[in-house]
Amino acid sequence: MIVLKFGGTSMGSAKRMEEVFRLVKREGPCVVVLSAMAGITDKLIRAGSNFKIGDREEGQNDLQWIRNRFEDTCVELFRQKVSRDTIMLFLEKAFGDIVFRVSGEITQETINWLIVQGEMITSHIFSDYMQERGFPSVLLDAAGFMRLDEAGEPDLPAIERRLPPMLGLGGDLIYVTQGFVCMNHRGETDNLKRGGSDYSATLIGAAVRAEMIEIWTDIDGMQNNDPREVENTFSIRRLSFDEAAELAYFGAKILHPACVWPAQQFNIPIWLRNTMDPENPGTMIRSGGERQQITAIAAKDHITAIRIRSGRMLNTYGFLVMVFKVFEDFQTPIDMITTSEVSVSLTIDNDIHLDGIVGALEKYGAVEVDRDQSIICVVGDFLVDRYGSAARILHSLPDIPIRMISYGGSQNNISFLVSSADKKRALNALNVGLFRMTKIPDYAHS
Repeated sequence: MIVLKFGGTSMGSAKRMEEVFRLVKREGPCVVVLSAMAGITDKLIRAGSNFKIGDREEGQNDLQWIRNRFEDTCVELFRQKVSRDTIMLFLEKAFGDIVFRVSGEITQETINWLIVQGEMITSHIFSDYMQERGFPSVLLDAAGFMRLDEAGEPDLPAIERRLPPMLGLGGDLIYVTQGFVCMNHRGETDNLKRGGSDYSATLIGAAVRAEMIEIWTDIDGMQNNDPREVENTFSIRRLSFDEAAELAYFGAKILHPACVWPAQQFNIPIWLRNTMDPENPGTMIRSGGERQQITAIAAKDHITAIRIRSGRMLNTYGFLVMVFKVFEDFQTPIDMITTSEVSVSLTIDNDIHLDGIVGALEKYGAVEVDRDQSIICVVGDFLVDRYGSAARILHSLPDIPIRMISYGGSQNNISFLVSSADKKRALNALNVGLFRMTKIPDYAHS
């Protein structure tokens, strides 16, 4: 059994769905995990917001736009009149249910239910299309097996108990289900947050001990640098699980940050592939990778740096415990940390509790805050830095002010903090210094 996940762009039109069908049918028995058609979830979120603030007219306009998009797609996609009539009846019922749900009080549960309807409807359309084309498929409701625990994290043991019996029909069946969709510990419809369809796919792959998890997007696998900021990037053919996890967490948008670990637990390869170019080799993620010295670069924005200076740190113990307790109390994760004899510098990517954090930290010393920072993450094999990778990285950035450096905490990651205004320049300079890809373009000096 393999798992195939297709994102919103891959499912974004009738033409794209036809291409996905061709890819699925050549794979044989599999679980197909689908995102909503591109743009639908954003529109559903907007509709929910409009209903919540009482702007029912604008909310209804949003829903009508979504319905028109689905209906137009189905008219183009289905070839037989009976199939079109059947899917139109389904859409009429689906949107009738949506209108009924938003006609009453708009709670968070209502919003959570609403924003997963894109996946629910898209997967139903695709499953019916497969049936029309003569390929047996079974539509699975992800809420029937995808569970969150009380901490809001996926409950893999519960998924392992629920999903395999649902795949017990055997034969050459293709199972179609939704990414993103789940049930929380209260039994309410919920979701795995933005990009969660990747996470759904790897959780499903882990639960059924899949041979392979294929994540189909619209680019040729993981790139060695951010193609939105850097010219002449290239695809990485192989990555280790640890390298892929570091890149995903520190800004590589092709993967959900948490989606690597379920596959890694059971050593299930993840293959990143391009729906628009199916023969491209993409990127294979598996144990070991290529053990290269330096593999890729990623950047994470919207970082806030906090420095606490205190003479109380000198020759004492317990100071860091008090500092970390502040972040635990405000449920705010830390990305990077460096220390000296009299100061601690650290970074966070969620500043919603920043004022409270600063107020609590001021009990222990002087606090300085720098906003608009970016973490640049260089990923590779640094277990034994035989070749002076850190020196090469720093030598590539002679005129970039570096706020913090994190080295040694991971064998796969060297990170440093720069002002977001310098991020683009830093990424381009590293592309030259580490990969010798191109000259630094003029805009990199602006």
